[in-house]
Amino acid sequence: MKLLFVGDIVARGGRDILRRGLKAIVRSHDVDMVIVNGENAAGGAGLTREITEELFKAGVDVITSGNHIWDKREVLEFIDKMPRLLRPANYPPGNPGSGSCVWTSAAGVAVGVINVMGRIFMAPLDDPFAAAAQHVDRVREAGATIILVDIHAEATSEKLAMGWHLDGRVTAVVGTHTHVQTADNRILPHGTAYLTDVGMTGPHDGVIGMDRAGVIARFLTGLPSRFEPATGDLRLHAVVITADPETGRASAIERLSLSLNDLESMAAQLDPEPASSVQ
Repeated sequence: MKLLFVGDIVARGGRDILRRGLKAIVRSHDVDMVIVNGENAAGGAGLTREITEELFKAGVDVITSGNHIWDKREVLEFIDKMPRLLRPANYPPGNPGSGSCVWTSAAGVAVGVINVMGRIFMAPLDDPFAAAAQHVDRVREAGATIILVDIHAEATSEKLAMGWHLDGRVTAVVGTHTHVQTADNRILPHGTAYLTDVGMTGPHDGVIGMDRAGVIARFLTGLPSRFEPATGDLRLHAVVITADPETGRASAIERLSLSLNDLESMAAQLDPEPASSVQ
């Protein structure tokens, strides 16, 4: 069983490279399920119904999120109707939406996906460690044998602690939010795949997806400035996790950092005649 988890999708550029390259990645890596963090997909902050449906249409199976989940107020109107769109499980009781779901692959494998948010340098929420453990039990009771946890957090220490906390209890713990891909992918001793941050899918010619001029001005002056999404150097950051559906243990975790040229080459290798395009 292979899971593809795509790091934070930022604005139109992130959606475009995902749409143009996802099928090639799925075919090239024999992916069974696609999970993305989509909380920045609408202009860099939040999700609309149209964009959520666009991601599902592109081939995404489950969407996770984080601190920007409520930035577009319309999400409050539809998140309860889209069980495959998750918000962090450790929001206080009574919030709309859910922090976990179970999705069944074409081969009949039940996969649990859990979304939690850290508390260090973030808005104070309920305990993510307790919430993660609670939802692990919940998705197991629903039949999941493979379980992936997206911890959306600022501090590397909090993400790493979550990995160790859940080692042997889930298939994978992957971090999101910082938009910079880390190089510490590994399999922990009891079979849990781990990566501190998957990175960002979108424009890399700015600062974590935003146009660099506005960000630099903020740092130089300390004055408020409007951030607009960057547009160039599109890259897709992701991980491919290989796991045993019987035991739920991971056997491999591979980082991906792919440009449009990389995706075009991948598509061409899959369909050499005639020359293929990822569009």
